Amino acid sequence: MAQFSVNTLRFDPYKNFKFRVRWDGRFVAGISKVGMLKRTTEVVRHRDGGDPSSTRKSPGRTEYDAITLERGVTHDVDFEQWANKVWNYGSGLGTEVSLQDFRKDIIIEVYNEAGQLALAYKVFRCWVSEFQALPDLDANANAVAIQHIKLENEGWERDYDVTEPTEPSFLEPAA
Repeated sequence: MAQFSVNTLRFDPYKNFKFRVRWDGRFVAGISKVGMLKRTTEVVRHRDGGDPSSTRKSPGRTEYDAITLERGVTHDVDFEQWANKVWNYGSGLGTEVSLQDFRKDIIIEVYNEAGQLALAYKVFRCWVSEFQALPDLDANANAVAIQHIKLENEGWERDYDVTEPTEPSFLEPAA
């Protein structure tokens, strides 16, 4: 595990508008929104038979919420090709699901305002449970057509090898 360094000059938290998503070793084009990373651990309540007045609590199962990725509709087929690995209509009996490779690990990277990598999270064994190829189309609207995928996953962890970057400065060095 990497050592933590603290940038004593940084006061502001990181913003949520500079990020990239990687899978299959490359960045995925045009992602404009990534849903939150959230896990919930159930609470198991129990009591000791000799202590009738209090309940004790301990951790139970941990579940990881699905992550939604959104981007504008283009000719890029990454979302659709991954979604088709889970269910490909018309592919023939016995070949509807690509069991060997329908799961992928992804990496979500967060950048500081200067475009330096600040944080990264690894998300494990993702698969597409929902794919929206097109939104509602409206001739009276003035909006971008957005497609999305919903990724079920089996957990995530922060990549501690990504350390806090040395932030650039426009200060003149002392002479």
